[in-house]
Amino acid sequence: MTRRSRLLTTTAAGVTAALLLAGCGGESQGSKSNEKGEDEGASASVSPSASASASSSTGRPQVTLPSDVTDEYVDWKTGDAAKDAVLTDTAARIDATNDAILRGDTGAPGLSFYYRDKALSGAVAWIQAYLDAGLSFTGTTRYYAPQVTLSSGEATATVLYCSDESKGFNKNRKTGKVDRTPSAQRPYLLYNTRLAKNGSGVWQTTALSSHRGDKACTG
Repeated sequence: MTRRSRLLTTTAAGVTAALLLAGCGGESQGSKSNEKGEDEGASASVSPSASASASSSTGRPQVTLPSDVTDEYVDWKTGDAAKDAVLTDTAARIDATNDAILRGDTGAPGLSFYYRDKALSGAVAWIQAYLDAGLSFTGTTRYYAPQVTLSSGEATATVLYCSDESKGFNKNRKTGKVDRTPSAQRPYLLYNTRLAKNGSGVWQTTALSSHRGDKACTG
């Protein structure tokens, strides 16, 4: 088993597959089904509890991650209201995916709320793969350097962002044992996501891919 909650290795029927968890609910680049803005001179970090609290007033599913799991969002605001709305729902989607994995629930309401189309089926498959491996995770994942591009009259968007998984670890779902074995895999990833605004104004992820060790996140 590899290090970090975000890199899962399982063996099933003699086949070993490396699965990228992500708090992304999607599959890594090249897999079968796939998938900076800054405050005025200040670095803003948004905790998962803060984003869950903010979303509860608009009917969004509330997500509270356990105390041993943290999704940390750095420089997650641009100062542009439209772009920040996209980033708010992107962070909520990450939290909702991690919540579903931690609870072992492929039918968690946050999934269909923040995903649609192929991205939704990919998220469900991703969570199921974690459950089939008997694994959960613990630790902190840092998400940073977001770049938002709006298009189609602000009805669709592309979001690029990085993650640092160096402080996340696999955890056996049954025994609770944490695997801190050093991994040869690079902990930095670049995510490329596409989103569309639905009729309720929620930015739903429609496509997601990732690239581990991308220079945009390590350099």
